[in-house]
Amino acid sequence: MCGRARCTLRPDDFPRACHLNGRRVRHIDMNRYQPSYNVSPGFNVPVVRREDDLNDDGAVVHCMKWGLVPSFTKKTEKPDHYNMFNARSESIKAKASFRRLVPKNRCLVAVEGFYEWKNDGSKKQPYYIHFKDGQPLVFAALYDSWKNPKGEVLYTFTILTTSVSSSLVWLHDRMPVILGNKDAADMWLSGSPSSNIDTLLKPYEESDLAWYPVTPAMGKASFGGPECIKELQLKANETRSIAQFFSKKGDKDEQGQKSHIKVAEEEILNTDQTESLKQEPESDHVGHLCSPVSPESFTSTRATDIKVEQDYDESGSKQSSTWQTGNPPEKVGILANDNVKSLEEVETEDIKPNVFALPWEESGDSKTKRDYEFSGNVMRLAKRVNKHLSPSKKKAKGAGDKQPTLFSYFGKG
Repeated sequence: MCGRARCTLRPDDFPRACHLNGRRVRHIDMNRYQPSYNVSPGFNVPVVRREDDLNDDGAVVHCMKWGLVPSFTKKTEKPDHYNMFNARSESIKAKASFRRLVPKNRCLVAVEGFYEWKNDGSKKQPYYIHFKDGQPLVFAALYDSWKNPKGEVLYTFTILTTSVSSSLVWLHDRMPVILGNKDAADMWLSGSPSSNIDTLLKPYEESDLAWYPVTPAMGKASFGGPECIKELQLKANETRSIAQFFSKKGDKDEQGQKSHIKVAEEEILNTDQTESLKQEPESDHVGHLCSPVSPESFTSTRATDIKVEQDYDESGSKQSSTWQTGNPPEKVGILANDNVKSLEEVETEDIKPNVFALPWEESGDSKTKRDYEFSGNVMRLAKRVNKHLSPSKKKAKGAGDKQPTLFSYFGKG
């Protein structure tokens, strides 16, 4: 599309820009023309058209308003010049607003350059497009006339657009129809059959176009001084392509995601270790040794269970290798669970020689001494177990558990 342009030509520059050399030219309403570096729809801009008499070879430089108001518009309607300031060249023969204008109401618009905006996300950067040699650009256009309620005739025009050239595809998908030489301008302005003009309605692919970024302030129609065409030096990060931007952003996101995954794994590992320390295995056995062990020592601990879980009769001989829950023997060995320390760890602590693998002796002082040693060892082990119990576990056991504990059991002895 083309919605802003620079038009600072003098009145006598228009016939020359449109290649009217040698032809008679007259001017209409040129007093309305005000040169501007920032022309927008609704401005009065000189256009070049044919004389009303088709047999007259002369031309007219006529100052009209930019933004077509069709002649069939109701008189009570307020003209909207932004509604049709451009017309797609592919559809001018199909739409009622334009097809009746193609045979006789063609005109030329001469400007020094036009502006187009590049969309970069939420930011729009305007560029000024012009010929490298500074010569005016000539656009193909259509014009019409409309009478307002006061009977005044308003002349308006629209600029034709086409698909963008290969050199400007990065900027926009449309561009004005540029008539780059005298033959093209004459063909559009003359009364040639409509079928011949199709060759003119194409992108301008010549290499004599130039462009550069300008200040975004010219987005306001009131900003119309020479500052509009002053080249703007963009920062390095603003000139990056969108592909480069998202590529770097993607790399950062990937690195950030990896670091988050690593942190999450460490947190899970720490949580698992903490939970293993807090957990107390449930059991129906009377005795508990709850010192936590790592998963790696699980196998060795189970082997210890087999050795420890042995019952002895009154004479000290081994009765069985298992302990039937609910029928504890009169003398009990210390049980080891999945989460208890191994016997090797227990033996290294401040405890007297291991009594678990020794049979009970029934005679004399030996029995009393061994009972004493066993009870003392159990109490010390139970105190250490008690340190590992969480407050909630201790409270739960003290409040609702009425079954005998290690202390109560051996206290009876």
